[in-house]
Amino acid sequence: MMNNAEKRKKLKEMLKKLHNNPEKLESIKERFSELIRELTPVDISKVEQELIEEGIPAESIQLMCNVHLELFKKAIIEDEIDVEPWHPIHILVEEHKDIMNVFDNFRRFMMEKEEDPREMLSKTLDYFDQLELYFLKEENGLFPFIEKHGVVQPPAIMWKEHDQLRAWRKELKKISKAPKEKRNEIKELALAIAELFTDHIYKEHKVLFPTALKLISTDEWKEIRKAFDEIGYFSYKPSPFYLESQTPQISESLVNLGSGYMTPEQLKLMLDNLPFDITFVDETDTVKFFSENPERIFVRTRAIVGRKVQNCHPPKSVSIVNKILEDFKEGKRNEADFRLKLGDKYIYIRYIAIRDSDGKYIGTLEVSQDIAPIQKITGEKRIYDDNKEVE
Repeated sequence: MMNNAEKRKKLKEMLKKLHNNPEKLESIKERFSELIRELTPVDISKVEQELIEEGIPAESIQLMCNVHLELFKKAIIEDEIDVEPWHPIHILVEEHKDIMNVFDNFRRFMMEKEEDPREMLSKTLDYFDQLELYFLKEENGLFPFIEKHGVVQPPAIMWKEHDQLRAWRKELKKISKAPKEKRNEIKELALAIAELFTDHIYKEHKVLFPTALKLISTDEWKEIRKAFDEIGYFSYKPSPFYLESQTPQISESLVNLGSGYMTPEQLKLMLDNLPFDITFVDETDTVKFFSENPERIFVRTRAIVGRKVQNCHPPKSVSIVNKILEDFKEGKRNEADFRLKLGDKYIYIRYIAIRDSDGKYIGTLEVSQDIAPIQKITGEKRIYDDNKEVE
């Protein structure tokens, strides 16, 4: 059995033969297709880049990309997932079709055209920014329910690929400032992005979605759809879907808070109107609560309640999360903080160990706040703006 290096070498040889005899494509198409499926997008991109550097024209390399894309589109048509239009899987399938078209057009433009790529780059980057809604719907709507049924690894792999695509988006933005000088780098990224999306979507259609459909109940799918609606859409706008209210009646009994008493409704409204986001994770690392501030910094849906906090973070961050929790549980630390830039926002994140009166660890509180507006405050203000209108 060939290893990856041997498969890359074989693929490279086949592409060189196709360059000299393009009419042979049909005769080697089956083996060609098998090799593409066996290699990772990174492997395929390396082969493509090596051939470009060796002087093989883009048209010959494009044969491979076209075959890969053709196979994928054929698979979608032949294996149509039969769900109703309101269903989250139907929405994701429609978004997948749009994603494939957009990034295939980007790849073709960069491979075939030698004209100024700025306009195409601008459109692609705008689309990439909107694509975040697709990532978030899967990570915060679909994945938690799959995990609740004991299937953890496939969503983790998909999330890791989302993060790779996010990293490429960042890289594409960086080099787009000098598109003519960086054309080869942009071309390489266009190939890598198109290949990874093809592979990623293929795996979701063939493995992730069928698995989810077997595990998740109709009522759970309705909850997922509710989460999708909260996060939002970009290319495909589904028809409105109305759920019967499943919100339990709030008891009017008072909650004793030590320094006062509040009804559950008052307590919830207070927490949801804090000028920062809070999330509470118990001693078993399970998410028990988060505030539902309409201006939340990070996307949260109710599907995360009952989910392990490790599964609520990108795979690359899990080791840090585990280290913080370990130090809190062992009493080595009581706080940890981070600061990061998100566009115009400057996010200050604090993790606080919560302990009872005996010092026993009972959980962790996460507090996130945009401190950029606070940093701009100067001087004093002692007068009430009684004429200021509500925004």
